[in-house]
Amino acid sequence: MSEKHPVVAVTGSSGAGTTTVKRAFEHIFEREHIKPAIIEGDSYHRFDRVTMKEMAAKHEADGTNFSHFGPEANVFDKLANTFKEYGETGMCERRYYLHSDEEAAPYGQKPGEFTQWEKIPEGTDILFYEGLHGGAVDGDVNVANYVDLLVGVVPIVNLEWIQKIHRDNAERGYSAEATVDTILRRMPDYINYITPQFSKADINFQRVPTVDTSNPFIARDIPTPDESFIVIRFKEPKDVDFPYLLSMIDGSFMSRRNNIVVPGGKMGFAMELILTPKIHTLMEKAKA
Repeated sequence: MSEKHPVVAVTGSSGAGTTTVKRAFEHIFEREHIKPAIIEGDSYHRFDRVTMKEMAAKHEADGTNFSHFGPEANVFDKLANTFKEYGETGMCERRYYLHSDEEAAPYGQKPGEFTQWEKIPEGTDILFYEGLHGGAVDGDVNVANYVDLLVGVVPIVNLEWIQKIHRDNAERGYSAEATVDTILRRMPDYINYITPQFSKADINFQRVPTVDTSNPFIARDIPTPDESFIVIRFKEPKDVDFPYLLSMIDGSFMSRRNNIVVPGGKMGFAMELILTPKIHTLMEKAKA
């Protein structure tokens, strides 16, 4: 961890809602005139899209575990070293994973490929990561060790599965059966490498629906934000002004000494209220 060059990581599994918290941070950085170096989690996958499919087929034929969630498919050591280097020097390398034709065209590459590693611009104030493994641990590799503020974003698991089934069908044309097979294949790595991160997080945002999601595999639609609550857990509650948050967020309440619950539609607003002072503290330490 570094006070001079802080590292912020937002971690959560696919479809968990990390985009919402990423947008909240973008608003904070713009409002506070903070220049971030942005690192994308997908760029730390070990294989491009074609090779990943080949590796998945090979492991499936062998009956061995393999998924995007686990260390075999990611370069955890490179991610940890990136955070460490930035914390020590304010500089590091990054690359991009090209998801689509639109992203790939400016580089003259194909979607599913990586760009070359390159140095980030000089003069950034903070490193911001959003992806699957901001707090990952694998043996001697501990990514979380080099993070100054770790934010977890996670829906309850049934809601996560509903979101994935519907997204994979709408965006990728996958059948519900194919997505369920993916969920089952990923489960060992999900348990071992995704969920442990949330115990390390400084703040967790967990979305809990208020409608029946008991069988996610037959759900016809995704519960809306207004059909949800957000359970926000703080690792260090003594640093949180709960009376202020309760007065500012209509419909919020305390469920435990370190938990505040807010209406789902207030998630973005709550994130900005909570995260802004956290960023202020990091930047004040950096300037000092």
